[in-house]
Formats: sequence, C-alpha cells, structure tokens
Amino acid sequence: MHIGQNKLRVVIVEDNDIVREGFSFLVSSHPRFVVINAYRTAEDALRNLAADNPGIVLMDIELPGMNGIQAIAEIKKQNASVQILVISIHESSETVFKALCAGAVGYLTKTSNYDRLVASLEDVVSGGSPMSSQIARMVVSSFNKNQKSPLSPRETEILTQLASGKSHSRIAEELFLSKETIRTHIRNIYSKLHVNSKADAIAYARSEKLI
Repeated sequence: MHIGQNKLRVVIVEDNDIVREGFSFLVSSHPRFVVINAYRTAEDALRNLAADNPGIVLMDIELPGMNGIQAIAEIKKQNASVQILVISIHESSETVFKALCAGAVGYLTKTSNYDRLVASLEDVVSGGSPMSSQIARMVVSSFNKNQKSPLSPRETEILTQLASGKSHSRIAEELFLSKETIRTHIRNIYSKLHVNSKADAIAYARSEKLI
C-alpha cells in the first residue's frame, strides 16, 4: 500500500480481536492517519517497532504477557519520539499515573466514543495530552488531596474506588490484586482512620480531603 507523505503512521496494540479491528478501521478511515500494523501483544509490537516506525501507538493496558505500562516504557526506550496514547477499561488513578509516568502522552477509557478517539489522535499530533473527562478530573483531584494523609497511596486508591461505588471484586480486578489483599487494605484503612465501617471511612476521608 502506498502511504502518502502527509499520513501519520499508527500502530495499535489491543488483545481483543473485535476491538482491535474496530480501531484499525476507524483510524484508517481518517485521511490523516494510516494503520501500519495492529498487534495482539506488546511483545509483537516491540519486535516490529523499528520496521513499523510509528508516529503514534494506541496502547491497551491489560495484555497477555507484557502489560501496557511495561510496553510504554520499552517503546520509549527504543524510540523516544513515539507518542503513546492509552485506551483502556482501567480507570484507577494508580494505573493512569503509572502509564503517564512510563511515557504515555494521553489516556482514554474505552467508554470514549469513536469520534473522541479520532479527535484525540489529532490532539496528539498538535502536541496535546488528551484524556477522558473522568481521567482529567482524577488527575486534578490528586493535586487537591491532603498531602499529610495517614493512608498509603494504595490505600487511598482503594478507598477512592470504594467511594465511587465499586465492589471489592471490581477493585481487585482493576488493580490486579486478590480480593483478600483488598480486604486487608480496607482493614488497615479502618484502623488508620479509627472507623468501623465503609460509610464512616468515606465520610471521614472526604471531610479531611484524603480522597
């Protein structure tokens, strides 16, 4: 296929076949972009990074083998000029910040519509750092938290997730932890905040700007 000089090369890393094909079709339909390759694993993308020479990589987080955060760091080591845009189901602040610290330029959730994805790619080309609205609010909120909190970053993340109404199982899945580990963290949270219930923990944390 002939690639016009004005088209930006895009690589997609997404393990879900249907989602990967959908992203490929969507991006390729835009006159400014061309999908060079779409991979199921980060390892495949890394092996072909030099040959593909992408300007932008669309990266999922939860992948078989190497996860997306590890892959972001490896891609940036090999080619610091590649712009990496995460698109994931994971919305935990820890995952978002790890991705951004690893070198991602933006972070979208998979609830974003297709128009938002294309607009985000254009934003990246223009030097922007696109984020889903809920992710942007999370980033802003993190700067407003009480810096003298007795809670660890992990405990703060778990309590924030509880306050948003998520179940222990959902939190465990998003943070790649066991449910027993989540329960242990919650017991520690109650102890540190001197409370005996989830409702009291959330109320106290909000009043003290811990979450």
